[in-house]
Amino acid sequence: MLTGAAAGLAAAAPKSRHAAAHPPAAPATPDAVLEGRLSQLAESLLDRWPELATSYGLDKGPRAGLKSELSESSLSAHGQDVAFCIDALNTLSATPAAGLSPRARLDRETVAYALQLGVDATPFDFGTNTLADAMGESAGPYVVSQQSGAYSFLPEFLDTQHGVATAEDADAYLSRLHEMTRMVAHETERMAADADKGVIPPDFILTNTIGQQEDFLKVPAAQSRLTLSLARRAAEKKLAHDYGGRAEWLVEKEIYPALGRQLETLKGLQSRAGHDAGVWRFSDGEAYYAWLLKVGTTTSLTADQVHQMGLEQNRAIEARMDGLLKKQGLTQGSVGERMAALGKDPKFLFPDTDAGRAQLIAYLNGIIAAVRPRLSKAFDLKLKAPILVKRVPVEIQDGAGQGYMNPGSIDGSRPSIYYINLKTTQNWPKFSLPTLTFHEGIPGHAWQGAYLTETGKLPLIRLLISGFNAYVEGYALYAEQLGDEIGMYDDDWAGRLGYLQGQQFRAVRLVVDTGLHAKRWTREQAIKWAVDATGRTGNAMTSEIDRYCGTPGQACGYKVGHTEINRLRDKAKAALGPRYDLRRFDDLIVETGAVPLTVLGGAVDRWIAGGGQLGL
Repeated sequence: MLTGAAAGLAAAAPKSRHAAAHPPAAPATPDAVLEGRLSQLAESLLDRWPELATSYGLDKGPRAGLKSELSESSLSAHGQDVAFCIDALNTLSATPAAGLSPRARLDRETVAYALQLGVDATPFDFGTNTLADAMGESAGPYVVSQQSGAYSFLPEFLDTQHGVATAEDADAYLSRLHEMTRMVAHETERMAADADKGVIPPDFILTNTIGQQEDFLKVPAAQSRLTLSLARRAAEKKLAHDYGGRAEWLVEKEIYPALGRQLETLKGLQSRAGHDAGVWRFSDGEAYYAWLLKVGTTTSLTADQVHQMGLEQNRAIEARMDGLLKKQGLTQGSVGERMAALGKDPKFLFPDTDAGRAQLIAYLNGIIAAVRPRLSKAFDLKLKAPILVKRVPVEIQDGAGQGYMNPGSIDGSRPSIYYINLKTTQNWPKFSLPTLTFHEGIPGHAWQGAYLTETGKLPLIRLLISGFNAYVEGYALYAEQLGDEIGMYDDDWAGRLGYLQGQQFRAVRLVVDTGLHAKRWTREQAIKWAVDATGRTGNAMTSEIDRYCGTPGQACGYKVGHTEINRLRDKAKAALGPRYDLRRFDDLIVETGAVPLTVLGGAVDRWIAGGGQLGL
């Protein structure tokens, strides 16, 4: 089967004198033409996103040069990204849709939606508002914050995702340290340019970010994670050169001075920063938040609609929790107050010590082991989905989320990594941990990600363009629900309450995110609303609210996506009747790969039309 490019070469080739004996090749099928163009686009994206090539283990062979590089981060990066998206979308639009198979049509629609998001970011030439940011669930107004910037993500990335097995790998690591200096300098330039446009982080984000950077720079270069990671792994592989010493030199002479200048720029912004938390305060802030909501939910829902959805779902989930609490004799106070009291009960808490943190991580591994045998109740898919549970690095825990997952590599050399923020174990009563694990691990992110990396059934472009937040987080919330449905809480009333508290927390996110950015809530108002509604600790909710200030709209994708998946499931049940099979439906949702919700709805409709028996 000829790709479009191969077909073009064949057409340009001179005619053979023996052509009659060799009939001309059949024209490329519509699927093959699309496949060729999507393959070219994938290679272009890998060139633009070398970190993603490393994350998936694709920085080898002909792409080995990518292992030495980091993404473009200069003042012109946003404009370059918009231009790239426009060109790519034009090329894709010129690729005929007629005659495509259902799977190819789904691929085309998915990629086109992502590229359009990149084009629609044209007016928002500040912060982190590119296609890469939209697909990385990191679009937001601030180049550097408590959760964004090279200082925040690169040390962990280099330590856990940049493999070091050869001298070439170690040299590539050193090259990336040098590139980190360039990235930090570019970030500092963009921060200053953004400030001139009136885009300055609020004072509480600046304070947190400055504190993290000061702590980062207090560590001697020789003891920096950037240095120790390479030194340790080079020694393990018995590599000849003094890689630790070379890394130390780069950290001390290049990276630390660049970060020092960035720190001074951050401090210089403090006198100009206000306390208002929302993006409503920016020029064209309403349109900007509408774009962020589209990125986060892949819908056209307005802020008011999202806010109302959150209020309604919060009330419904709270009623279920109230019933369960009363069955346990817990009747005094609001649901939030009763859950807060439950979360402080010593029998549900691990010691707030290093030993307690180790016990907590062991508990998470036990949950993963317990759920694996039950997955056959919800799926026919046979996936390995290996998972490594790790603590969020101490140096970024103050600004990091409470839990998150990094996908494993395509070649299987690195498992998915499930991170949990253990700044204090008091944020994690035992009853809250199963649902978090089903969300981040299996059958959630690690399971869905394993389909992308283990099966080879999706084209490369679909791995690179797979960060549709409403699907990714909505599916993970649905996975939490499956944990309940396959019996993980049958003998654990507290765990079921923890599951419902987690669901309620995502409904609360709809309220506070839109409250902050559309209804002009203060940070303190949002924190209080979240604490009162969920019963979670003030520390945990402060970290979460600050996260929503840094990545507006992202927190709204969870419940919007979860609601849509359940709507589609109910639709399939009603339409198929006795032919409906939960496992086939769940497999279908995973097999679509990460897609916009509109594309997911079309896939389910076609599945229903086929009697619920066939895949895509």
